[in-house]
Amino acid sequence: MPFPNIDPIAFAIGPVAIRWYALAYLFGVLLGAAYGYLLLANQRLWHRGNPPFPAKDIWDFAFWAMLAIVIGGRAGYVLFYNLPFYLANPTQIINTLDGGMSYHGGMLGLMLAAILFTRSKGGNWLSSLDLIAAVATIGIFLGRIANFINSELYGAPTTAPWGVIFPTDPLQVARHPSQLYEAALEGIVLFLVIRVATHVFYALRKPGLVAGIFAIGYALSRIAVEFVRLPDEQLGYLYLGWVTMGQLLSLPILVGGLVLVVYAATRRDNPLRP
Repeated sequence: MPFPNIDPIAFAIGPVAIRWYALAYLFGVLLGAAYGYLLLANQRLWHRGNPPFPAKDIWDFAFWAMLAIVIGGRAGYVLFYNLPFYLANPTQIINTLDGGMSYHGGMLGLMLAAILFTRSKGGNWLSSLDLIAAVATIGIFLGRIANFINSELYGAPTTAPWGVIFPTDPLQVARHPSQLYEAALEGIVLFLVIRVATHVFYALRKPGLVAGIFAIGYALSRIAVEFVRLPDEQLGYLYLGWVTMGQLLSLPILVGGLVLVVYAATRRDNPLRP
């Protein structure tokens, strides 16, 4: 089917163009913070009735989260996806107009920001990872929709009736809309799974459990979609003609998630609580 006629630029103010991709980051953080506020305010959800920090502080954290996501995402892309180019052209590192952002780098930046912010508040840093795990799916969903609007990160050719002909594709063939696959799996499905875990099984009462569930769900979803998503052109397939950088970077996330789930599920109390 043809690509919907969506302009990547949402609106312009004089010479300044505001893109859907930038709005996805902004609203991902704002909506995530709003949902995080509701979670933090509901003390009965948390271990011993104590969230990682007071609900009112989520707006302060949102500012640091935005910086951490952008800086971490850009640094991750430079290091993991195109390091030789940026070593030869260091001034291009800060040029984010090329769209080069890494989810894995952004996630590491956000985790570091959450840990440092929570420690400054005297809270349990594992619970802060649970918090960002519970809200991160909102930003992931919006980001993948923005990738689709940008006609980027599309998949391999397909004969499926939902295949999309992207305007940026030089071959102009129907391809898997892998951005929408990820939006559905890493965004909607994972959000619902975590919502059930937090509000039905009270998983936030075991610090680290929700973060582990998120890590496992994200890693499995990303690894699966990478089988039909084209790798970055400058990298290609790394091994065996099908292994991608996205899959390799997702493996430690999967392992870390399994470790967190086992730890949280087998500990009656959390010794990390100050």
